[in-house]
Amino acid sequence: MLDRSIYSIGAVSRMLGIPTATLRTWQDRYGVVVPERSPGGHRLYSRPQVEQLRFLRDQSAAGRSSADAHRLLQERLDAGVALRNTKTEDNSRLLILLAQQDRYAADFAEYFLRTEGYDVELVTDADDAVAAVGHDAPDLAVIDLLISGGRGLVLCAQLRATSDVPILAISPLALRDDALDAGASAFLQKPVDSLRLVAAIQDLVGRSALLRPEAAES
Repeated sequence: MLDRSIYSIGAVSRMLGIPTATLRTWQDRYGVVVPERSPGGHRLYSRPQVEQLRFLRDQSAAGRSSADAHRLLQERLDAGVALRNTKTEDNSRLLILLAQQDRYAADFAEYFLRTEGYDVELVTDADDAVAAVGHDAPDLAVIDLLISGGRGLVLCAQLRATSDVPILAISPLALRDDALDAGASAFLQKPVDSLRLVAAIQDLVGRSALLRPEAAES
């Protein structure tokens, strides 16, 4: 299945520990990793692009100049060489808030996330989700935009106004831009299989996200 995960520039910055100004500079100067632009002007990165940026970060940390790192990345992309995928460690330390409209789907997602080593708090009401973020400080919130009769976008905005918790919005509707405008860090359109959900969560709660830096702006 085609992975259509989408991440905002702020989410990518937190995930990889790369300042948003650096991401913009890399795009403008080298033109190798070029995100899509939403109608509202948001930079939107695909999951393969996140892996490409992770590769650039690791090459820079190893002592390569930005120019050399981008040149190497372009060579690998042209040759079709796979990039190394760095996985998140210490999943058992992380609490995931799962705010879902469909109780059956929520129970299944909760079970799968727990088998992956995450702690999970499950709510099926938007008000309960707001309370949970305030009381329990989860490391990430997965928000079904249809929760509480379609209050998911309002919920995203409420959470973003009061917390820097990363938000993964999911919906069967094409609400990507609306979700990002409301403060979501990333968006997945349903149907979402369990592996894609876990992959997106691993992306958003990497080591840099655990440090809870001040939210980066788009």
